[in-house]
Amino acid sequence: MTTRILTVCLGNICRSPTAEAAIREAAAEMDVDLDVDSAGTGNWHVGGPSDPRMRRAATKRGLEIQSVARQVAPDDFHRFDLILAMDRRNLEDLEEMAPPDAHAELRLFRDFDPEGPGEVPDPYYGGEAGFALVVDMCRRTARALVSQLD
Repeated sequence: MTTRILTVCLGNICRSPTAEAAIREAAAEMDVDLDVDSAGTGNWHVGGPSDPRMRRAATKRGLEIQSVARQVAPDDFHRFDLILAMDRRNLEDLEEMAPPDAHAELRLFRDFDPEGPGEVPDPYYGGEAGFALVVDMCRRTARALVSQLD
């Protein structure tokens, strides 16, 4: 059975598309069958590409981000098995959005980080180093997550 995972941040242009790409990469490396997508709790960037600074940081590290921003939809709580929030505020928003009969498990993405749980920092208002940090953090966490699903 294919595990379905949704990664979620605020606008779906930095952290969650990076986590999505990192999970896809790890699943391909480990030959694990996953259905992965990403979304945002907000609708500001729907239909647009990920942040160019995020794409540059990922490309420099050999990770390709291809997602198009979208907002979390009510059906996501039934379609996905695991919905992973990038920070506590995203998790709280998801808990409020979830319908009473939701079947998806809601967790923080970094609950799977071998370097310890926490939040994926939002690099949007910072410099290039923040984007690089997010790429590395997402890759490390994605590998640990996929290895637990294998």
